[in-house]
Amino acid sequence: MQFDEYQKTAELTAKYPDKYKILYGAMGLGNESGEVLGKIKKWMRGDDGEGDMSEERKQDLKGELGDVLWYLTILTRDLGFTLDEVAEYNNKKLLDRLERGKIQGDGDTR
Repeated sequence: MQFDEYQKTAELTAKYPDKYKILYGAMGLGNESGEVLGKIKKWMRGDDGEGDMSEERKQDLKGELGDVLWYLTILTRDLGFTLDEVAEYNNKKLLDRLERGKIQGDGDTR
């Protein structure tokens, strides 16, 4: 599936008042990201036993990552961008950092 195809589908299911557009997407993105971290935390503390993550947990994470993608998509749209634009911008930024030897380190403008 391509980003633009996914974005069109996600937009069909985005049902919330316009006055909350940006806030709704941002809060949902934070919430779902937290759920991803929570599932990983439970694996780290040994809920799957020693070693590798269980397939069940991986499948649960796939679902949570899908929710992260949905909220990212809706927030992106509500800010006036497409996922393709955001992905292209990020690729250019990261390749520029790589070229300048600045992949590691801190700061948005490194």
